[in-house]
Amino acid sequence: MTKETMIGIDLAKNVFQVHGASMSGQIKFRRKLTRQRFRRFMADQVPAMVVMEACGSAHYWAREMAKLGHEVRLIAPQYVRPFVKRQKNDAADAEAIVIAAQRPEMRFITPKAENQQARALLFRVRERLVRQRTELVNALRSVLYEFGHPTPPGIGHLKRIEAIIEADNSDLPELVRGECSDLLLQISEKTQRIETKAKQIGVLATQTDMARRLQTMPGIGPMSALAVEAFAPPMESFRRGRDFAACLGLVPRQHSSGGKERLGRISKAGQADIRRLLIVGAMSRLNWLGRKTISEKSWLSRMLARKPRMLVAIALANKMARMIWAMLTKGQDYQNPAEAAAA
Repeated sequence: MTKETMIGIDLAKNVFQVHGASMSGQIKFRRKLTRQRFRRFMADQVPAMVVMEACGSAHYWAREMAKLGHEVRLIAPQYVRPFVKRQKNDAADAEAIVIAAQRPEMRFITPKAENQQARALLFRVRERLVRQRTELVNALRSVLYEFGHPTPPGIGHLKRIEAIIEADNSDLPELVRGECSDLLLQISEKTQRIETKAKQIGVLATQTDMARRLQTMPGIGPMSALAVEAFAPPMESFRRGRDFAACLGLVPRQHSSGGKERLGRISKAGQADIRRLLIVGAMSRLNWLGRKTISEKSWLSRMLARKPRMLVAIALANKMARMIWAMLTKGQDYQNPAEAAAA
């Protein structure tokens, strides 16, 4: 059934601005509502097209509006901004949301399910713990450097740092050794929590067919599979694998004009977590151990012979993204291109 009304909502913590208009753009109502009144107001409305910016709490309210019978669409804030008229306020933002949504070429974001948001939270918590541990390790290295003990970066050199602090003949002052030991204890606690989160991710990656299928591809493990499951839009929203790779920012930035194509560096636009993990997975296939599985006459082998390794890794990550799209849209496990061609 075609909806006759479009309702734009400018979300907030306590006060919501609502802008209702017909599909032709004629204004029907404007309301400023508290959180409690907003829910009741939307429950009283005839099922309509509800549009919101994809900001904080948007996915929650999208699920709540869907329960009330409304059709919900989310728009990226940068696509709404050009439609704000002169002065910026909540009413102007709500109106701009409706105007932007009525554009036939507008791109929308699919609302996330509750379990999808929960998996994204687990991923984010682990990433935050890793950053906090890195901060602690760097703080420890800086203290030792101030007292004449330079150490290389990386968590892999932690044993060397412990040996400097705990050595019987250490020249570090007792107070400094105590503070460094406290930092080591904090690092150990963070490491235990990171390992616990990693185990949780490993368990979750075995519970869905999507994550299991993704892990059949070389270079994709539980972490990458969970990231795709938690952050990637539905693959059906992309016409082809190249569009999904562009969504991840794995394509060159364009500066084309006058019929001439000018391609620059990788755009790095879009979902950064999936892009980073795909590049890390691609690099794992290009190290000394991963190269043993690369056929001599393959595309990857020819690229490695004439291009820098990092450039090849990004090109491989692009190809992996396109393969992910093909695997998920066709419902198939990974097939080696060489074996598939031979068959």
